[in-house]
Amino acid sequence: MRQSIAWIRPQAEGIYLPEADAWIDPSVPVARAIVTHGHADHARGGHGSVLATAETLAIMETRYGPQNGQAIAYGETVRPGGMSVRFVPAGHVLGSAQIVLEQAGTRIVVSGDYKRRPDPTCAPFEPVPCDIFVTEATFALPIFRHPDTGSEIDRLLATLQANPDRCVLVGAYALGKAQRVIAELRARGHNAPIFIHGALQRLCDLYRQFGVDLGPLEPATGRVAADIRGHVVLAPPSALNDRWSRRLPDPVTAMASGWMRIRQRARQRNVELPLVISDHADWDELTGTLHEIAPGEVWITHGREDALAHWCAARQISARALDLAGREDEDD
Repeated sequence: MRQSIAWIRPQAEGIYLPEADAWIDPSVPVARAIVTHGHADHARGGHGSVLATAETLAIMETRYGPQNGQAIAYGETVRPGGMSVRFVPAGHVLGSAQIVLEQAGTRIVVSGDYKRRPDPTCAPFEPVPCDIFVTEATFALPIFRHPDTGSEIDRLLATLQANPDRCVLVGAYALGKAQRVIAELRARGHNAPIFIHGALQRLCDLYRQFGVDLGPLEPATGRVAADIRGHVVLAPPSALNDRWSRRLPDPVTAMASGWMRIRQRARQRNVELPLVISDHADWDELTGTLHEIAPGEVWITHGREDALAHWCAARQISARALDLAGREDEDD
């Protein structure tokens, strides 16, 4: 195991950079935060200042109000406290970034959450060779091998076509997943209006402001059944089985999530059409990324740390689990 490095300190609240007096993805308000992406378990409100991509800052402003933020473009380098800090795409959601840290001849990449699949709504993951790679482990078990995204969208469209008197209600996380499902539907030639829950509106509007074409979207609330029959409806997962959804015309309940690989999760949520669409890397993508980057050491965060650490040990790669607080599934 590598000796501890004085200029980076993983702690429960996040990853602390003492020379910059800054935290990466802190779980509590801090004076200086460096934020990888806009999901709530990585981007909290209340920081004194925030360093992030323009898209992530806009997401944080949408959720938490005005931010004292400095926008960093992909590939741009800043030097807080003399340390080199560079942002590169993570491929997770709009504006998501890996943080590339360099100091005293050592390069550490804090990847945040990431995926390797193409996504029409965000920049693709950029592999950066490094000495230490900090990786998530959300789906770090061999059972998690995500199917082709296009085939899952085709299943959704086939269900819609087979049920013209019903709608297909898709539960999708409000940031990233909902917009990706919409964009993937458009890429498969589905140009009809898509109806959305009101909780998705602001973030869909934000994606459009950053140039992501989502096609015609309509509010689902207040519509009569005849308006929505034969259409796709998107809503947050929490709305799938509440009073709001009971107003829809006999919906086929679907959910877009990597967790839909586990049938018990689908049954627990009364999901008729589980769609295995994830914004996180699966097992093959996690291990393939480690092969590609070839780090000397791997630090593993939230998820299946033990399985990925065992995989590393079998290949003589030093690995350790970081006990970071406040990480959630985000309904993937």
